[in-house]
Amino acid sequence: MVLVVSNNLNAKGLDQKLLDFGITESFDENDYYVSKSNYFAKNIIEAWPKWEKKIVNLAGEKYSGKTHLSNIFKKKSNALYLHSNNIEDKILKKIKLSNSIIIEDLEESFDEKLLYSIFNLVEQDNKYLLLSSKKPIDTMKFTLPDLLSRLKNCIIAKIEQPDDELIYAIILKSFSDRQIKLDNKIIDYIIKRIARSYSKMHEFIYKIDELSLKKKKSINFKIIKEIIN
Repeated sequence: MVLVVSNNLNAKGLDQKLLDFGITESFDENDYYVSKSNYFAKNIIEAWPKWEKKIVNLAGEKYSGKTHLSNIFKKKSNALYLHSNNIEDKILKKIKLSNSIIIEDLEESFDEKLLYSIFNLVEQDNKYLLLSSKKPIDTMKFTLPDLLSRLKNCIIAKIEQPDDELIYAIILKSFSDRQIKLDNKIIDYIIKRIARSYSKMHEFIYKIDELSLKKKKSINFKIIKEIIN
């Protein structure tokens, strides 16, 4: 399958095309690389169940590793895994039966009363709740007063923009997931020229892989330069 590189490729389209290529990510804890950018977030997950507060919010840009951390937490705690798009009132029964809960990709459009009910269940029954979101939950434009007061009881674990050390590891892992081994010199070359953004980095890696497949050649400096230019 040959795909045409598009400068307007959005995140959803990129995810789908990666699936079309048969690429699967590893969410093993050993494959999660820790640097200054994500040190606090990883430490919070490792510290479970000895959390200072029962609700933790992993906040960071798309592709910053939130899902990887959520999967590590799921394995450690046997948590109920939920996506924010698929949560309705009836899910409260399942939450009631679970000791640990994960809600992925929380956004400001989420039902505030439902979120407040979930927070109440967690606090009343001494459960653990891991929320992931692009924005820190305490900066979201919620208006329900009771919910706003509950947000003060959250630990915010923000994943910062990647440093060079983390970029190196992400590139290495991304191509490892594709069963591709890159020369260290090529990775160093990419690091010096790539934007310090998880989303931009993810798209850049995809385009390299795509062009390599299109040309039926292994990844080399010529392909990297063609993408950069």
